[in-house]
Amino acid sequence: MDVKSQNHYDFLIIGAGGTGLSAAMYAARMNLKTLVLGASSGAELPIGGIITLTDVVENYPGFIRLTGTELAQKIEEHAKSYPQVTVKEDRATEIRKDGQFFAIKTGEGKTYTAATLLFATGAKWRELPMKGAEEFKNRGVHYCALCDGPVYSGKTVCVVGGSDSAAKEALFLAQHAKKVYIIYRGEEIRPEPHNAKLIAKEKKIAVVNRTNVTEIRGEKLVKSVVLDRAFEGRKELQMDGVFGAIGHIPLSDLAKAMGVAINKKNEIVINRDSSTSLPGVFAAGDVVDSGFKQLITGVAEGVIASHSAFEYIKKSEIPMALE
Repeated sequence: MDVKSQNHYDFLIIGAGGTGLSAAMYAARMNLKTLVLGASSGAELPIGGIITLTDVVENYPGFIRLTGTELAQKIEEHAKSYPQVTVKEDRATEIRKDGQFFAIKTGEGKTYTAATLLFATGAKWRELPMKGAEEFKNRGVHYCALCDGPVYSGKTVCVVGGSDSAAKEALFLAQHAKKVYIIYRGEEIRPEPHNAKLIAKEKKIAVVNRTNVTEIRGEKLVKSVVLDRAFEGRKELQMDGVFGAIGHIPLSDLAKAMGVAINKKNEIVINRDSSTSLPGVFAAGDVVDSGFKQLITGVAEGVIASHSAFEYIKKSEIPMALE
């Protein structure tokens, strides 16, 4: 293997979100020739990843308040400022071991080799399971308030789910809709305390706990949702839009196919150094088995992975591309 080849890298990152780009930035500081590819499958997102679909970010150190797109752009610019980093909007489709290196094929028909790998493939939205959800997808059923919420100016919408993400979706929708319901099957919604206070103050938002949406009805577009228990005397609520916020599905299929250990949730199992069950393979961000997932935690795991990849290369006495 010619480590000086144009298509050979010390560190190849699959996933061009905030986690992957931050890992690339740190890898460059250790002089690792680094390639970042778009996600492996399942999530059609821009460079910068899922944070670009967040309206307001107020919990990332160094920035009191900015949009998700602005934060993603800053991380991308930082990574690309290093000549050791190349970012390509291509998709890894197959990985195999080639001696002490990995061979990665892409959707554009290219083949790259790498000494180490990082899966930073993230996750995609878990789609709503009730009757009508698939039928009215993109015709009243959505999974991104920032993307589709402005269409519902002056209308009535609901968010299905009870997490902090659901709360943030509802808060954004309240900027446009005349009424926003949060419908959650649990005893009470679970936002961060700061967002819980904002929800309580927002008169446009009504929280409907201990309730499931059993059906989404409409004609060409969504017209109503059916509940499994009455809310204010009604089991059917008129509704113009339904936004799902019931969690995410890790994009781990490519890692699983090459034999990386996966847990029951299809998350990649990692150690404290972000290593996986396969030597030279690391993972970070929403695709891994961490209990708490935020951009900042993914960035930390990615940075740790970069350092671990550097240590692995040195310990294994693998020639580096830029030495």
